Amino acid sequence: MRVTRSLRVPVPAADLFAWHERPGAFERLSPPWQRVRVVRTDGRITDGARVELDVRVAPALLSALDPLVDLVVPARWVVEHRDHVPGRQFRDEQLEGPFAYWTHLHRVEPDGPAASVLTDDVELALPFGVPGALVGGALARAELARLFRHRHAVTANDLARHAAAAAPPMTVAVTGASGMIGSTLVPFLTTGGHTVVRIGRGAPQPSATPQLRDVQWDPAAGRLDPDALEGVDAVVHLAGASVADRWTPAHRRAIEDSRVRGTALLAETLARMERRPRTLVCASAIGYYGDRGNELLDETSAPGHGFLPEVAQRWEAAAAPAERAGVRVVRLRFGIVLSPRGGALPRLMLPFQLGAGGHIGDGTQWMSVVALDDVIGALHFALVHDALRGPVNVVTPEPVTNDEFAHTLGRVLHRPAIVPAPAFAVRLALGRQQADEMVLVSQRVVPRALLDAGFVFQHPTVEEALRFELGK
Repeated sequence: MRVTRSLRVPVPAADLFAWHERPGAFERLSPPWQRVRVVRTDGRITDGARVELDVRVAPALLSALDPLVDLVVPARWVVEHRDHVPGRQFRDEQLEGPFAYWTHLHRVEPDGPAASVLTDDVELALPFGVPGALVGGALARAELARLFRHRHAVTANDLARHAAAAAPPMTVAVTGASGMIGSTLVPFLTTGGHTVVRIGRGAPQPSATPQLRDVQWDPAAGRLDPDALEGVDAVVHLAGASVADRWTPAHRRAIEDSRVRGTALLAETLARMERRPRTLVCASAIGYYGDRGNELLDETSAPGHGFLPEVAQRWEAAAAPAERAGVRVVRLRFGIVLSPRGGALPRLMLPFQLGAGGHIGDGTQWMSVVALDDVIGALHFALVHDALRGPVNVVTPEPVTNDEFAHTLGRVLHRPAIVPAPAFAVRLALGRQQADEMVLVSQRVVPRALLDAGFVFQHPTVEEALRFELGK
């Protein structure tokens, strides 16, 4: 079986090939609906370099089947790079994995001085010979088409964002680099030519590339060495305990402490540095606004009342020491981030996959969501646009009611949306306060600051966001 797809992008061939050569390209091109983990990589695409993967859903075959196939035991997949021609091509060939045979040629050709064409040429044979081809051939071909639609969209979007920024290479420190957002942001930055310093609690790990290094911190103990951040141009602070876990008294303390103490430690450390980073981009959340019914909310709106609004206010205020020291501080208030890799979407999808999806409560509450891909775009925009500062809402321009969201999700998944989840059941499952502040809350939020600054959403509607993130 052979599948070939081409993409024309308005960047020189050298830039397109360089994007593929940099660390993180494989991670950027792995679709979010597939469970793929890089176990080991040589960090290059020259002949003989290898990538070893754990693949929970066998590419181009099992992932086209029922979503519950995620329960399949991970498989080992090892590919080796061959036929490398600098600036023009390289090939991935399977040494061990789920296919009887797999080879993937990546070819880049100039199309004039300012444009180029990327061609992906895949040849594969499914396991089990003729029976395997008869049973899985059509599924494999459809999944490959889905895969390359996503890969080419990511390639085009990333190159366009980096080209529009026209920013010189930066060194960016990132907390929460292993989380859903951080693990997507890091490869976006490295493929764009930037260097990333990952700030985490674990011991620093050896890196195959100078574009990645680790720094250890301990927010609970107040430990972060300012010398370790020497030469950093900007900091993105994403670390914080999950708000989705059950709000026991201990976890409520963890939610608040992880955000407030971590931000305060980071801001105070930056303020003490002689050569400070120019920018601190801090995560926050639209939980800041609380339950506001039909009120249209932008960055000038007052905070709400309750646990999450109070945490968000203290969280944002903790960055003040850096601001007073002259660091440009941007507080990104994220809406519900849509990605099958984590967060709310997998939980929202489950009842639909079982044929029992529908709106939650009475369905009239407003939801403000955003594709993970646009979250990464907004983070990058905040790093490179010096005029942007203060609170910034990161949500699609068009909030929807919960009922509208449910019907859109059902349409995208080809599932009915006719079984509502009553409010009392949600409160019973989560507890009243957590249910009211996270699930039944109404927040009609718009991204006024981003739009006024000229940010362009790649997925401006809920349906576009869902289709991109789910490959539908």
